[in-house]
Amino acid sequence: MGFWELVVLAVGLSMDAFAVSICKGLALQRVSWKECCIAGAWFGGFQALMPLLGYLLGTQFERFVTSVDHWIAFVLLGIIGGNMIREAFGEEEENSRETAQFDWRHMLPLAVACSIDAFAVGVSLAFMFTKAHMAFAILSIGVVTGLFSAAGLHIGRAFGSRWQKPAQIAGGAVLVLLGLKVLLEHLGFIAW
Repeated sequence: MGFWELVVLAVGLSMDAFAVSICKGLALQRVSWKECCIAGAWFGGFQALMPLLGYLLGTQFERFVTSVDHWIAFVLLGIIGGNMIREAFGEEEENSRETAQFDWRHMLPLAVACSIDAFAVGVSLAFMFTKAHMAFAILSIGVVTGLFSAAGLHIGRAFGSRWQKPAQIAGGAVLVLLGLKVLLEHLGFIAW
């Protein structure tokens, strides 16, 4: 996986947090730097932590699954991406209850929920990345998610919920396509 594919992966993973941030922005009268930093730190931090935990778990089982790692990556990314797309069409009432509060009781469950898919991605990356590549991947995922979360607050405040569903659908499609690319590369159909 190259640099640009990693950036695309980071953007795809950040779409859940971006969508939640848009919802939070809908409930704000105005968006401050403090709120942007809080949202970015919670969402970006957990999006960085979860792939690390997934990577650590995945490396423990690497020798057992090396022959099928491409299938694992394909299935995990496909399931995660498909689930994001499915959720985009079924969370109207859930998003309407979003509050503008940024304390730990509100942010922790959101950050964990938005980063569960990053854990599974971390497991699949354990079969594709070295430690140095993984450190860069974790940093990229965290930073991109933090920036998208801050931007989501502003977009939610400015434009409303119009961009939430397309962002989540796009993120899911990106993850599905990345999983397909990993599989096709391993099977020899793509030589990038």
